[in-house]
Amino acid sequence: MTTVYILGALAVFILLVIVSNIKVIPQAYSRVVERFGAYYATWNTGLHVKIPFIDRLSRQISLKEQVADFAPQAVITRDNVTMQIDTVVYFQITDSKLYTYGVERPMSAIENLTATTLRNIVGDLELDQTLTSRDTINTQMRVILDEATDPWGIKVNRVELKSIIPPREIQDAMEKQMKAERERREAILRAEGEKRSAILVAEGQKESVILAAEADKQSKILAAEAEKEVKIREAEGEAEAIERVQTSVAAGLMKINEANPSDKAIMLKSYETLAKVANGRATKIVIPSDLQSVASLSTVIKTLVTDEK
Repeated sequence: MTTVYILGALAVFILLVIVSNIKVIPQAYSRVVERFGAYYATWNTGLHVKIPFIDRLSRQISLKEQVADFAPQAVITRDNVTMQIDTVVYFQITDSKLYTYGVERPMSAIENLTATTLRNIVGDLELDQTLTSRDTINTQMRVILDEATDPWGIKVNRVELKSIIPPREIQDAMEKQMKAERERREAILRAEGEKRSAILVAEGQKESVILAAEADKQSKILAAEAEKEVKIREAEGEAEAIERVQTSVAAGLMKINEANPSDKAIMLKSYETLAKVANGRATKIVIPSDLQSVASLSTVIKTLVTDEK
C-alpha cells in the first residue's frame, strides 16, 4: 500500500509539474525564454511548454503601442528664457530580446533621453520659435529618439509637446502683446469697414446722379419728339387744308369757266363780292380807280381754269 501511495503521489507531482510548465501567450504579448541562464527563444502568441528546472521565462512583454507621459522638463532657450515643457512619447516594442537585454530600466532610459534631446533642440531656438515650431520639434525628437532606441528593440512612433509653460512675466507680456495686436486688428477692421461704407455711399450717390441725369435726358428727348410730332401733324394739317382750298378754288374756277360769263357779269359779281366782304365789318372799302382792272379778272380766271385742266 505504501508503494501505491508513493507512486500515486509521484504521478500527481509529475502531472502538476507538467501542467505548471504549459504556458499560453495571449495576443499582442511575448516572453523571452532562457535556458541555463542564456537566451534560448522568444515565445509569441500561442501554447508553449518549457522544460522544468531548465528553462526560465522572463516577464511578459506587451507588443502594443504604449504612451509615456513624462513630467515637465526645465528647458532654456537660446535667448535665455527658462520654460517648462511636458512631452508625450508614443512607442512600441518590436524586439523582445533586445528590449530584455538591451538596456536596464528602458522607461527610465527613454525619459532621460527625451529630456536631453529636448534641451538640445530647444537650446538652439528662441522663445518665439519654440512657441511656433512645435511640429518641427516633434519631428526632430522622433527621429533622434527612434534612432537611439533602435538597439533597445523599441520603435518611437510619435513625440508630442503636450504643453509649453513660459515664466509668469513672459506670459503677462505675451498677453499684453496679444491684446495690443487684437486691438490693432480691430481698429484696422473698423477703418476698413468705414472706408467700404463711404465707398458704397459715394457709389450710390454717383449712380443716383447718373440715373437722374439719364431720366432728365430721356424726358427732354421724349418732349422734343412730341413737339416734333405736333409740328409734323400741324404741317400736314396745313398742307391738307391748302390742298383742299386749292381743290375748292379749282372746282369754283371750273364752274365759272363752264358758265362762260361776260365781262360785265364778272364786274357785277365783283361788286357783289366787295359788298359781302364789307358786310358791315369794314369801315372802309377801297374800290380800284381803274374799273377795267376788275373786268380783266375774267381773263385771269379763264387762264387759271385752262391751266388747271
